[in-house]
Order: sequence, then C-alpha cells, then structure tokens
Amino acid sequence: MICHDQEPLNFDYWTQDNFVCHSMDKFFESESVATQFAHWHLRSALENRHKAHVFKNTLLCHSELNSKELDKYTQNNFTGVYYWAHALIARDWYRYAQLDNGLKQKNIQSDFLIYNRAWSGTREYRLKFAELLIKSNLHHHCRMGFNNTDGIHYSDHKFSNPAMQVCGTDLARHFDKNNSLPTASADYCTQDYQQTAIEVVLETLFDDDRLHLTEKSLRPIACGQPFILAATAGSLAYLRSYGFKTFSSVFDESYDTITDPVDRLNAIVNLMNNLMNSSNRLEMYQQLQAIADFNQQRFFSSDFHQQVVDEFKQNFSNGFDKVLKSCTPKYIEQYLDALRSTKDYNLIVSKEHVENLDALKKYVYDFIDRTTSESNIHSNLPGAECVHNQ
Repeated sequence: MICHDQEPLNFDYWTQDNFVCHSMDKFFESESVATQFAHWHLRSALENRHKAHVFKNTLLCHSELNSKELDKYTQNNFTGVYYWAHALIARDWYRYAQLDNGLKQKNIQSDFLIYNRAWSGTREYRLKFAELLIKSNLHHHCRMGFNNTDGIHYSDHKFSNPAMQVCGTDLARHFDKNNSLPTASADYCTQDYQQTAIEVVLETLFDDDRLHLTEKSLRPIACGQPFILAATAGSLAYLRSYGFKTFSSVFDESYDTITDPVDRLNAIVNLMNNLMNSSNRLEMYQQLQAIADFNQQRFFSSDFHQQVVDEFKQNFSNGFDKVLKSCTPKYIEQYLDALRSTKDYNLIVSKEHVENLDALKKYVYDFIDRTTSESNIHSNLPGAECVHNQ
C-alpha cells in the first residue's frame, strides 16, 4: 500500500521522466530498466523489491471523497483506501487544547481569526478572498496575516481560474505580515483564540469538487472555536457525517451548497459582513460557543476516534480483498525480463542473484496458486466499495 493520505491526489503532477530519474537516482536502476516501468506511476517509485509484486492492483491510501483524481489512479491499477488521516493527526497535534483552560478566557478584540499563509497552487483563491475583505472593509475586523510572495510575488501568479484574478498589487499593506513556517499547522496559539470570536478556515482545496478536509478545519474544533469553512461545496455536511454540529441554527450556512467557487467565496464574505452588522452579536456569539463546546468534546471523544479507525479498517479490508483477487505473474515477469535484458546486468548484480531469478519465478507462481486458492474461499462474500460512515 502506498500512503498518500495527507495531501490531495494529483495524478498528473509527476511525469514519466520524473519516475525514471527517481529510480535511477534513488535505487541506482539503469535507465533502460527505469524507463520500462515509468508507466507504473507511483508504483514505479517504490524500491525495486516492492514495485514488482504479484498483484495487478496496488492499494492507495488517500483522504478525499468525490475524487476524479482517484478515478485516474483506479484506471491505472490502484485500489483506493479512504482514510481521514488528518483526524487522527489533529487529535495528536492539538491534544493540549483539551486541557488548555486559557482557551475559555475570552477577551474578544477581533471578530474573525484567519490564517492565510500560502496562496500558490490550489490555494490561489486566498488572494481573491483577501481582496474581497478589503473591498468590504472587513479587514479591520480580522486578525489575519498575509504574504506578498509564495515562491513569486502574487502579481506574477498565473491563475488557473481567471475568475480568481485580483486587481491590486498592494494587498499586503492592509494586513500584518505572516511570518509563520509551514510547521505552524501542527500547533495553535491560545491568544489568537482568546481574542477572536469566529475562525474563517481557509482550506487547501476550495476551487474543486473533492471533499478533502485537513487539520486546518479541525484546529478550531479542537480549540472550541466557532468557524466558517472556506472549503469545497459540501464540506460542512462532510463534518456533520462525523458527528460534529455546524452553526446553521445561528447563521446562514447556505454558502456550503454553492458549487461555483467565486459565488461561494462572495457568500462567505457576505456572511461575515452580516455577522459584523448584527445588532445582537454578543448573544449570537454565546449561542455559537455552545455548539463549539459540543464539537470540542466530540473531537476528543473515544467515539470519534473509533469511528475514524473503524472506517479505515473496513476500507482497508475491502481493498485488500480486491487486491488478493488480482494475482498475476505479469509484473514480476516483466521486471525480471527487464533485469535480464539490461546491458552488463551480470556486472552490477551478484552471480547468485542471476542464478536465483528462475527460482524466484517458480516461487512467485507457487505463491499465486496458494493465494488464488485461499481467496476463492471468500469469493461468495459481497464486495464493498469505500465506506464513509454517515
């Protein structure tokens, strides 16, 4: 199993040349051998003795739903195993929040807490968001940092979605500079939560169809903070499926149902504006806090932990059963033939290894026979797709 369970899947991020160079640099494969297996995608990046296993499919552990990227992997002999890895990671990273009494000592100085560090790649919508805050004069009510550069200056950024294009080049002068390192995601600042009322979470994916929530969404939950979630459409419903409550009883959460990303971003900014102009903000914040307290208890509960673990175990079991039924000598034979055909192969591996290739091939066929017989015992069991507990 290859674990790709923290970042969003991106099938086309690597080229076949990337895989060739990786195999040559890391595993000292010849260019001839590395080239023959570059089309195996992530499997080709595995160590020699692991890439050529005896199954047609390879398990791919991931953390996203409704994913066209996963479909690409599935079409290339990967079997997906869904696992919300961020949930267990966040429970570890923010574990002190369960005991931190300082989080309850509110002294609100800004209405909104917003962490806005990186804006390249899938995060380009954060530039548009910063511009909308300024245009709405909301930036005065936000505790938010901003960076002019994320590899390049944002004025030189080439937007994947032209609708996210920003007009000004002076966004940074309206915000404090964000000097945080990427590792800041694994921590929280008690003072930030003491002095703000609502966190606006800027997730990794926004202009996308996938459901992929990271530790960013779980940090306010761990810290007992009400939140607005700038993520892909349906993300609030995704959270509710894990037993959390959102805030529709207090304010309008219809933004979560808007599929167009620019319209959804505008709806979030409009919601912030409405909250700012509410005549009963203090009473409303108390109502929000009661929901946030429930979510914090749920987050640190053994029930939530067990739900995530059981979901992974079920999905792993389903995927493993599928892989067991896909035994084939094709890939190991292809790999062994490639090794034999490599120029000067006898000089780069031991004589014993060359002599043992035929023995290895026989072992592979025997293993396939045994595994096929064992898997047939379970062939009458119903198959199951990826489970996401509701």
